[in-house]
Amino acid sequence: MNSSHEEVRQACSAFEEYFKGFYSPSFLQTEFFVVTDEIPKPDFPESREAGLGDFIDMDIGGITYNDTYYVKKDAANELRLHFHELAHVVQWRELTPQGFIERYIREVQDFGYDEAPLEKMVYALDGHYQKHGRHLSVEQFVRDNL
Repeated sequence: MNSSHEEVRQACSAFEEYFKGFYSPSFLQTEFFVVTDEIPKPDFPESREAGLGDFIDMDIGGITYNDTYYVKKDAANELRLHFHELAHVVQWRELTPQGFIERYIREVQDFGYDEAPLEKMVYALDGHYQKHGRHLSVEQFVRDNL
């Protein structure tokens, strides 16, 4: 998926001044985002059979796949959304793509989207950022709390 958007991917280093103290410059240089009209989702019959239909049908502003996240054009200027999706990028990196996908699906199946631990972690982090909380390394926080 990400390779098909390679020409329009932008480096997250564009957010370095906004996320200073939360994400390291070296991390932001190696992660990417794509602004798009349509959020790409894995809509396969197997996904729906696994109980992920509600998640697939959900109207979302962004989604992350490994080192790249996608945001809708109308939400592209929302720093909180970029912050949120970058925290998912850290989770993907720490858990490996296969590990993240397996855990994320299991959590959504077991708890629902809103209560899935990986989502709750990211919402807590982006809420902290939104409230102008003290700086903390999101990369370290995710590593310590997975």
